[in-house]
Amino acid sequence: MQRGLFTSVFIALLAAGTATAATLEPATAKAWDEYVRSAIDRMDQRLHDGKPFLWADESPERIAKLRAGEIVVAPVGEHSPQKVPSGLIHDWVGAIFIDHTSISDVLRIVRNYDRYKDIYQPTVIDSKEISSAPTDDRFSMLLRNKSLLLKTAFDADYESSYTRLGDGRAYSVSRTTRVQEIEDYGTPDQHSLRPGAGSGIIWRLFAITRYEERDGGVYVELEAIALSRDIPGALRWFVDPIVRRVSRASLEKSLEQTQNAVRCDAQLASTKISH
Repeated sequence: MQRGLFTSVFIALLAAGTATAATLEPATAKAWDEYVRSAIDRMDQRLHDGKPFLWADESPERIAKLRAGEIVVAPVGEHSPQKVPSGLIHDWVGAIFIDHTSISDVLRIVRNYDRYKDIYQPTVIDSKEISSAPTDDRFSMLLRNKSLLLKTAFDADYESSYTRLGDGRAYSVSRTTRVQEIEDYGTPDQHSLRPGAGSGIIWRLFAITRYEERDGGVYVELEAIALSRDIPGALRWFVDPIVRRVSRASLEKSLEQTQNAVRCDAQLASTKISH
């Protein structure tokens, strides 16, 4: 599921028209590594420092909205995207409540990587599992927004680790291990660029997803973080609102697609039992 959510920044920056050439600089990569470590530290606080496990539990209003069937999405921190040397870090968190289901049912969907191309259309156009173990997975995805005219796609490998915290809670940590831009995708001139080269729409992706089974269902919330190129200062006033608006809408859509996939599988299972 979180792999589908990574696509929000991809869509937003394409929509903003920032697809000129850019190169990932060492200072940008260093800032990204530091930010990811801070996100892991925040997650550790939820496990050991008495902070609520779920972001949603920090606000009664959020829980009420989720129980009412709403999808809740917000930027993390006061500034998103956050400027770093020659780049931007986009950090958003979103949550859903899927009633009449279990953590095992949800994980069965989010760890079925071969189905991502069906669940997260139209942005995920291909997906496949590379390897799977009880707590660690590797997979690949090909990302593209088919609604836009730019012939750009991204081929990426990912790794995810899953931790169960008793019967009622679990969390996962996911990150890209390779991201390569494909220029002129779908044409005879299609070719892959080296990692870190190209438009700079996606350089790195990272996510932490939390699952809690209670109240007759499962709360699923994801913090999705992406590294992209910077936006020229002269365009920032115009582009920033677009990036924020489209990132929010895409995260909401991906959460909804996950919810629909879980419910669809539950309905199919129920139909088989009744017959």
